[in-house]
Amino acid sequence: MSYLYDLWDDVISLLFPRLCYACGNHLLRNENLICTECYVLIPRTNYHLEEDNPVARLFWGRCKIERASAFSFYNKDSRIRKLIHNLKYKGIKEIGFELGMIYGRTLSGTYFLKGIDMIIPVPLHPTKKRIRGFNQSDLISDGLSEATGLPVRLDILKRKTISQTQTKKSRYDRWENVEGIFCVSDNGELTGKHVLLVDDVITTGSTIESCVVELLKTEGVKVTVAALGVAVT
Repeated sequence: MSYLYDLWDDVISLLFPRLCYACGNHLLRNENLICTECYVLIPRTNYHLEEDNPVARLFWGRCKIERASAFSFYNKDSRIRKLIHNLKYKGIKEIGFELGMIYGRTLSGTYFLKGIDMIIPVPLHPTKKRIRGFNQSDLISDGLSEATGLPVRLDILKRKTISQTQTKKSRYDRWENVEGIFCVSDNGELTGKHVLLVDDVITTGSTIESCVVELLKTEGVKVTVAALGVAVT
């Protein structure tokens, strides 16, 4: 039976080839979404091991965070950029969960997650989420949760208004575009908690900053930041 299954699997692979979403090469039987080569060669920042790192420095003098990190470097033709593009714009939702799992395993057992109570994804406005069909940060957070055991809360931080796309905006315009667009819907659940705020990509940090400012209005809240990619300038 095993032989017949493998033979059938080979036939299906020929008719409907499974390709790596990072490089486009054929996946082997034991590979899922990302080939082994890409899994190994995706450059890790390892910023979670450095308290003073480029992601954390983005927020110096802007908002108070405990720690900040990103999984990989988001630049032109990078593997992480291709994966996130396939997630956001081609609707391959499984990529979000898979990458969240990979990053969660990296962070588990390190000081970076010390004291974290919950994961909160950067929210999309309900209208935009309905159009896209999902929020990529929710999917990444689900993967992180699976790997770390931390609960995901989607009901606390909300986006009040739809902002324009951040693409091609200056640092100041990005900040102005997201200022005051988030709100906390349940202060009681948040009081005194340490939150892991999760996004897909950090560019200037304006969206994260706006979220942090709102979260810190609740007494005793601490915020740590994590993303899959950080834009390299």
